[in-house]
Amino acid sequence: MAELLHRLGTFAARRAWAVVIAWIALLALAGGGFALGFKGLSSSFDIPGTASGEVIAELEDTLPEFSGASGTVVFAADDGEALTDAQREEIAALVATAGDLPDVSDVIDPFDAEQELADQRAEVESGRAQLDDARAQTDAGRQQLEAGRAQLTDAQAQLDAGRAQLEAGRAQAQAQGLPTAQLDAQLAQLDAQQAQLDAGLAELDAQQAQLEEGEATLAEQEAQLERGAELLSYADGIRVVSEDGATALVSVSFTEPRLELPESSKQAVMDHFTAEPIDGVEVSFSTDISQGVPEILGVGEAVGVAIAGIVLVVVLGSLLAASFPIVTALTGVAIGALATLSFSGVVQMASVTPILGVMLGLAVGIDYSLFILYRHRRQLLQGADVGESIGLANGTAGNAVVFAGTTVIVALLALNITGIPFLGLMGTAGAASVAIAVLIAVTLTPALLGLAGTRVLGRRARARAAAHADAPQESRARGRAVTPMSTLRAVVTAVVAVVALLVVAIPALSMRLGLPDGGSEAEDSPAYRAYTATEEAFGEGLNGPLLVTASLPAGLDEDAVQNAQLTVARELAAQEDVDAVAPVAIAEDSSLAVFQVVPAEGPNSVSTERLVRYLRELPPIDGDIVLGVAGQAAINIDISEGLADVLPLYLVVVVGLSFLIMVMVFRSLLVPLLATGGFVLSLFATYGAVTAVFQWGWLGALFGIHDPGPILSFLPVILVGILFGLAMDYQLFLATGMREAYVHGAPARLAVAQGFRAGRTVVIAAALIMISVFGGFITSESVIIKSMGFGLAFGVLLDAIVVRMLLVPAVMHLLGRSAWWLPRWLDRILPNVDVEGAALERRHPHHAAV
Repeated sequence: MAELLHRLGTFAARRAWAVVIAWIALLALAGGGFALGFKGLSSSFDIPGTASGEVIAELEDTLPEFSGASGTVVFAADDGEALTDAQREEIAALVATAGDLPDVSDVIDPFDAEQELADQRAEVESGRAQLDDARAQTDAGRQQLEAGRAQLTDAQAQLDAGRAQLEAGRAQAQAQGLPTAQLDAQLAQLDAQQAQLDAGLAELDAQQAQLEEGEATLAEQEAQLERGAELLSYADGIRVVSEDGATALVSVSFTEPRLELPESSKQAVMDHFTAEPIDGVEVSFSTDISQGVPEILGVGEAVGVAIAGIVLVVVLGSLLAASFPIVTALTGVAIGALATLSFSGVVQMASVTPILGVMLGLAVGIDYSLFILYRHRRQLLQGADVGESIGLANGTAGNAVVFAGTTVIVALLALNITGIPFLGLMGTAGAASVAIAVLIAVTLTPALLGLAGTRVLGRRARARAAAHADAPQESRARGRAVTPMSTLRAVVTAVVAVVALLVVAIPALSMRLGLPDGGSEAEDSPAYRAYTATEEAFGEGLNGPLLVTASLPAGLDEDAVQNAQLTVARELAAQEDVDAVAPVAIAEDSSLAVFQVVPAEGPNSVSTERLVRYLRELPPIDGDIVLGVAGQAAINIDISEGLADVLPLYLVVVVGLSFLIMVMVFRSLLVPLLATGGFVLSLFATYGAVTAVFQWGWLGALFGIHDPGPILSFLPVILVGILFGLAMDYQLFLATGMREAYVHGAPARLAVAQGFRAGRTVVIAAALIMISVFGGFITSESVIIKSMGFGLAFGVLLDAIVVRMLLVPAVMHLLGRSAWWLPRWLDRILPNVDVEGAALERRHPHHAAV
């Protein structure tokens, strides 16, 4: 590899313009691909196979109108007073015309909805009054029936008494032989009266039956009314117009699912509701609508690159030389970002995907070019020929760049094993950007160096180089004597470094994962204004309502369905973390009921997370009603849990693969173990710092964190992949120098000191450059980009300075020769990659820099 890179560097230096033109052509090709293939990015994230995903899939089949994305437009009076009639009319007019916007399925007028709710409550009260009247009439009818039955009973008694007297008289007359015709006539009259009495009793029985049927109907109507009233009572906490009338919420539903909703459709909604400002009313939008694609490059990122430029000037001593790493890095970033975005029409791409590539492209692009340029500069100062020095720098430092880049690429590509599409795509895009940075470093950098010649050195440096060229060969290799550190210093350094990293890592024990909500956005953003206005007017929970589904048994009639709804609503409302519950829909076949549940706190709160888990763990209600939970808060929880679950596997795979690479590079077992152990310490310390700033709010004002919350769910995984790759970069450039000195005959502890001295300047410079580039992203208004920038910048600071510059040299000093121990059987089967280019230097002894 070293010899191949030597030839490649020499060729690039000799055919500099051909190489430069080739990269310009590639840049133009990437630009053309972007123009043809860019179809927009998504600001949403998802993980297939989650519990909320299954609920959404069920809704797509049974109630598709609830499976699309949704968002809220918030109208708030500037003076805090109730919205006037004129303002309400203007809002209603905007709502009425919003239904024709692209991908919009429904827009709900808050004033109509509030009036409808008030009408429903009025209907309940009116129904109760009507039922009371009907019951009073029924009671009066029952009293009349009872009075009539009493009269008929008295008449029956009198009739029975008269019949008894007549029959007794008739019997006496018959006994005396007297005529009975008159008595028989009177008995016939009594029979007629008995028939009339029986008819009256039958009529009373019919009226009694009718009255009882009416009472049963009233009881059924009353039960139905009370069920409806109870359901309404559970929904008391759900409002769309605040109690003071100063804030109104317009709900916007889309036909497309959250991940497939184009940014243009969201923008159309925002444009519609802001095109004609309403005097005295502020308009804001929930994150579902307003959270768009963050800027890839801004002022902060430019400042970071500028600081990197200053570091390059200080290290290289020449403006021309300092410009080369920046030019090559920007070229690689442009090609990588444009090429990545060209595929946005083919695959669903999250907004942070190109940003990750930009971060890495800038950082490693500058560093990789610097490593080769710094080696070339050292050789020129030793009097080497320009052309041969370029080839040698490419074969030695460039060889290290290739292997360093390989570790980063392996770590990023391993994100695909997580099974999370958007994360795998981010890793692939980042790996492509790093691969481009490596190719540019070993081709375009030598070409620019060939064009510059000795001008990469300042005037004084060129004079020193000329003096070295005229000096004897032996004197070129002379340098200041290097002595190993003391053992006591090594012990103290190692102990202090480990303790410091463990202390910084303590906050990581309480780290919670989540996705940012509107409260985490910039204070002047529409999402933050909507979030705070909703929280102040309606409570925290309305910023993250849950969508709960209930699978109902087959064959239920209307009353049974309503009873089932009420049973589910009671169960939901009984939870201590629930403020309100409202049934919002039921499938045509009555197989699925949907409820809106407003939690007591916001979507990222511990109580809401606990509520979602509890509802999912509930056994079937009444034995056969199964609940499902969706909604943005539930989706965020699912994504966070999914990412937390894959983190250990990903860490093992990345560390394992990179460990094998390092064993091959360093031909040692302890050096890779030390490198990996140091990385784990710096990683958890980085987690601790991120938790302290973004979750606890420490130094929040300094970093623009006004509302601390959970850590970005995919940040820990991203930090593992990127920081491990970068940590191994620094390990390679320090430890290869130590190994180079050791294999050239220096004692082990002296080799540590010599390698440290040879690589410290460039590693510190490279770390400062990465910290500057990543730190520039901390100024982003997007909390996602801000947390990524902080985590990467702080992680590089800890790993490069504390671990690689302090801990690793100290421990390697203590290990001595054992640091380079490798079993003989393993030494025989491992390929000799010669990452430090020792064999190449032996073939070019007159130009090898010390």
